[in-house]
Amino acid sequence: MEFVTFLDNSPGWAFTALLIFGLLIGSFVNVVAYRLPIMLERQWQSETRDFLGLLRDPRDPGVHRFNLIRPASHCPNCQRGIKPWELVPLFSFLLLRGRCAGCREPITWRYPLIELCCALLSGLLGLLFGFGWQTLAWLSFGYVLVALAAIDQEKQLLPDVLTLPLLWLGLLLNALFPELLGVGASDAILGAAGGYLVLYVFHLGYFLLTGKEGMARGDFKLLAALGAWLGWQALPFIVLFASSIGAAWGLSLIAIHGRSWSQPLAFGPFLAIAGLAVLFVGAERLFVLFS
Repeated sequence: MEFVTFLDNSPGWAFTALLIFGLLIGSFVNVVAYRLPIMLERQWQSETRDFLGLLRDPRDPGVHRFNLIRPASHCPNCQRGIKPWELVPLFSFLLLRGRCAGCREPITWRYPLIELCCALLSGLLGLLFGFGWQTLAWLSFGYVLVALAAIDQEKQLLPDVLTLPLLWLGLLLNALFPELLGVGASDAILGAAGGYLVLYVFHLGYFLLTGKEGMARGDFKLLAALGAWLGWQALPFIVLFASSIGAAWGLSLIAIHGRSWSQPLAFGPFLAIAGLAVLFVGAERLFVLFS
C-alpha cells in the first residue's frame, strides 16, 4: 500500500511504472492477437469434424495443444524457439533490427506497435486518472480494444470471447460502482442497447438496398461494449469519428495503393480508436472538432 501511495503522489514515477507495465501487457496482447484467431479456427474445425462424425487426422495441427501459453514462443517462419532476451518488449525488436535471429526473416511491425500503444495508453491513463482503481478499469478497457483492433485488422474478426466480456464488464462496473467510470447503470444499459441497434439498423438498411452484407455482427457488439463503458451520449461521436477516419483511410488506400472499392475494410480498429478518443478527449470536444 505504501508503494501505491508513493506512486499516487509521484506522477513521474507512476508514469514510468505504467509505461513499463504497459510494455509487458503489450507483449501479452501480441500473443492474444496472434494466437486467439488460430485457437478459434482450430476449435471450429474440431467442432465441424465432431458434427460430421469424422475422425481426426493425427497429422492435423489441431490435435496438438495450442493456447495462449503453449507451445513456447517461436519464429513462425523457421520454427526456432525464441530466447528470453529476444522477448523483451520493444527493445528486443530494436536490437534484432526487426529480423529473426535465426532465419533473418522480417518481424512484423505489429509487435512493437502494439507494445508501444499499450505503454503510451498506460502512461496517459495514469496521468489522466491517477494511480488507482479507475485507472485499472480503463486500462482493461484499453488493452482489450487494442487486441480487438489488431485481430480485426489482420483477420477481419472481432471474437465474442473478447467483445462480450468487455460488454458485460462495462455494464457491471457501471451498475455496481457508478462513480468509478462516471456513467451509471441506466446510461450504460442504454449505451449498450443503442450501440448494437445503431449498427444493426444500418446493416439491415444496406442489405435491403443492395442485397449485400455491409458490416459484420462483431462490429455491433463492439459498439455496444463502447456504449456500456462510455454511455449512450458518446455513441453519436464514436460513430461519426470512426466513420470519418475509416472513410479517410479507405480512400487513401484506394488512391495510393489501388485498393478495390469492393474490398472489405475492417471497421473495428476505427471504432476502437474512436472509443479511446472519447475517453481521452471527451465527446463534447469531438463534437466541436467535427462540427
